[in-house]
Amino acid sequence: MEIKEITIKLNEFTREEYNSSEFNQLIEESIKGLDNAYAPYSQFSVSASVLLENGEIVTGTNQENAAYPSGLCAERVAMFFANSKFPQIPVKAIAVSARYKNQLLKEVVPPCGACRQVLMETEVRFKKPITVILVGSEKILISPNVKQLLPLNFDDNFLK
Repeated sequence: MEIKEITIKLNEFTREEYNSSEFNQLIEESIKGLDNAYAPYSQFSVSASVLLENGEIVTGTNQENAAYPSGLCAERVAMFFANSKFPQIPVKAIAVSARYKNQLLKEVVPPCGACRQVLMETEVRFKKPITVILVGSEKILISPNVKQLLPLNFDDNFLK
């Protein structure tokens, strides 16, 4: 038997020390998008803003449903919208923020497994890394690509 270890490395910043002219607007759009989340049951709002290589920013929010499995996460709403509206434009970055009962969470909220798979598929589709920015009220975590967040991923190689 052999034991294998998988390690991920993320850049962590306090909100005060993080300043990236490239991604500041994307982060702000993600936070503003929280107002559009539909989360009447959980009061847990999530917003994801996607920056495309053409400079467009597309924001999606979580959409709950009384039949819980019928809702959809913000990351998938944003990514599916971006990929359907701009099918030939690669995704450069995604910023994700969350709040509970109108309070931006101190800690960052990572994408669920299904969202990580969709993000990974988009990264593979365009053959370009997608920077993942997780936003909390006190800190920001940044991954240079989705593969860091889903090192054992399922892709089209398994379907051949």
